Amino acid sequence: QVQLVESGGGLVQPGGSLRLSCAASGSISVITAMYWYRQAPGNTRELVAGFTDRGSTVFADSVKGRFTISRDNAKNTMYLEMNTLKPEDTAVYYCMASDEVAGYDYWGQGTQVTVSS
Repeated sequence: QVQLVESGGGLVQPGGSLRLSCAASGSISVITAMYWYRQAPGNTRELVAGFTDRGSTVFADSVKGRFTISRDNAKNTMYLEMNTLKPEDTAVYYCMASDEVAGYDYWGQGTQVTVSS
């Protein structure tokens, strides 16, 4: 089992910045990839950014140039740095860790990000 805990969400004005954290614990050795997703009210959950099983990074077109991801392996934590935030970035942001060998995905509880003046 893998447990994921997101933090860092909140209310920010348009143009502002936030940094989200995703702390992993448990059987983290099974994790082959980690991603950030988000879901706005009435929308389906969408991929934001992440590290693939090959260690490369992926970003949604809507966040390229504004969001960056990083990780601290010593802390088992992945980060999402969000800059130049827009109202359309408002959503619940989820961390997902994939055990691609077992074919199972673990999800965190999500953290709310609201971009509004």
